[in-house]
Amino acid sequence: MTKPEIITAAELIFKQLTETCHAVNETVFFYRPKNKWSVAENVQHLIISTNTTTLAYALPKFLVRWTGGTPNRSSRHYETVKEKYYKKLSEGGKASARFVPKPIEIKYGKKKLMADWQKATAKFISALQNNRSEADLDNYLAKHPLLGRITLRELCYFTIFHTEHHLHSIHKTRETT
Repeated sequence: MTKPEIITAAELIFKQLTETCHAVNETVFFYRPKNKWSVAENVQHLIISTNTTTLAYALPKFLVRWTGGTPNRSSRHYETVKEKYYKKLSEGGKASARFVPKPIEIKYGKKKLMADWQKATAKFISALQNNRSEADLDNYLAKHPLLGRITLRELCYFTIFHTEHHLHSIHKTRETT
């Protein structure tokens, strides 16, 4: 995908998640099924993940290079990165501690959490649009807890399908409550 295609895909999945969450009543939004995350916790996890990902596009390039390095290969295709992620999950990979949402109660407020989500996604899109060129996406690496060192383009892909993954989880939670 080109940078404009990535931005369009990210905006679309962010919008779909937002609309789905707005359609969930507040009680269901904060309901925590046994051994699963609530809709609210899924959103909180995505906020943490998206804010962390945004750093790769917002920080000065020299810091990204210093922390991630220089790629010795071309960026992988969207489906390849997605398959690798799902393989890691099937092998027992899970969100590491800093990405695990804390239990969140209804008193926090759905409106506040969704405003936090909107802010995180707007920062991501803005940082990607304004701070990185098409070439930069293939010339810088970022560290990912499950995928290892990946190019910034691959990190964009991850952000899209990771959001989609949690959107599916939210749909499943809605169906079971």
